Amino acid sequence: MTKEQLSLKKVSAISLGCDKNRVDLEKMLFLLRDYGFQIVADVHDADIVIVNTCAFILPAKQEAIDNIIEMEALKKAGVIEKIVVTGCLPQRNFDELKSAFPSVDAIVKLSDNKNIVNIMESLYGVQKSKCAESYDRILTTYCGYAYLKIADGCNNVCSFCTIPRIRGIYKSVEMDELVSEAKLLVSRGIKELILVAQDTTRYGIDLYGKPMLIELCKKLIKIKGLQWIRIHYAYPEMITDELLNFITLQPKMCNYLDIPLQHIDNDVLKDMRRRGDEKFVRSLIQKIKTDYPQIKLRSTFMVGFPGESRKAYKKLIEFLKWAKLDYVGFFPYFREENTVSYFMKNQISSFTKKMRLKGVQKVQQQIAYQNAIEQIGKKMTLLVDYFDEENAVYSCHSEILSPSVDFDVKIVDNKNVKVGQMVDAVITDFDGNSFKGEIK
Repeated sequence: MTKEQLSLKKVSAISLGCDKNRVDLEKMLFLLRDYGFQIVADVHDADIVIVNTCAFILPAKQEAIDNIIEMEALKKAGVIEKIVVTGCLPQRNFDELKSAFPSVDAIVKLSDNKNIVNIMESLYGVQKSKCAESYDRILTTYCGYAYLKIADGCNNVCSFCTIPRIRGIYKSVEMDELVSEAKLLVSRGIKELILVAQDTTRYGIDLYGKPMLIELCKKLIKIKGLQWIRIHYAYPEMITDELLNFITLQPKMCNYLDIPLQHIDNDVLKDMRRRGDEKFVRSLIQKIKTDYPQIKLRSTFMVGFPGESRKAYKKLIEFLKWAKLDYVGFFPYFREENTVSYFMKNQISSFTKKMRLKGVQKVQQQIAYQNAIEQIGKKMTLLVDYFDEENAVYSCHSEILSPSVDFDVKIVDNKNVKVGQMVDAVITDFDGNSFKGEIK
């Protein structure tokens, strides 16, 4: 087969896992399209399917495996020709994948993402090309926003987490490279950049000897056409008054912070190897709510960690009721191999974890509903994400609503509304899942 013949192949991708993993896939897709491959949305229209996997916790691994099995069935039926598995699962379970899925044509470790074109060439016996270097991407998000991955890896070594073993030590991306990538994204119509890393607040320490998140944002703010900058995954111990002031005083900074807290009980936090104790966390939340009330807060918590007593669980419930965080995600503890917590005694039963998960979700659901009701009657600037043809409404998000993880705002079809554009609307209702907005 010639390179010209290979370039006629169609490639589709299944994106699993976090937004950081999504960015990796988007960069691979660009390299493939730049070579000449046609990128298609439906796997049934493709010759080659990339399954970009997550391996953070057991359900993510199972989802990846289920998708691989599904693609194997399509290959056996002659619908597709090749299966390529990328992402965190090959990094964590390379040998197991090779033996379990012999019909998978390529299993790609993270360090080989940049060689994706050469890997495709080798699958079809085509002479290898010189690898291109690019930070360009084919966006897989809705057209108004994009994730900007500012670092990879993690140095926090929480006792339950597999990320440092999978992704390695914390590695910041050069600031000039990020600014160039951001300018390119904005030139293509992106209005909002969501800064992501395993820990965004530590950005730059490895390159510049000190945290440089604010300095990065100062450069991004200067990009003409960029409207919003949102910060996700800001670890509590690195959130300073300087950062909080910067967020509230800069018009392009979203008044929003995603702060992963995981728990509030001191014994559980210590066993998790989390920095900061209950007193520190409560003080931080109180400071933000008192001095920076315009900042909306999102967090994540884990239930059922080894040794989590009934008292510790009740303390978490009490904290949720006190903090009244705007948006919270919960997940049960999963016993992951090659983590410190895997070997801990006093593992919690699956039944107890399930019941505790339901309990915290019920409490937070009531808090989130009350917080949402308070937004009715307020005017918001919205970024229009997509048009829902079935219900004839536009789905949007605002400065205080992060796309895909928080509530959305529905707007009835209107000739003044266009996908990817920003509109002003008044919030008129909330149904428990979505706000309703009207253009005024």
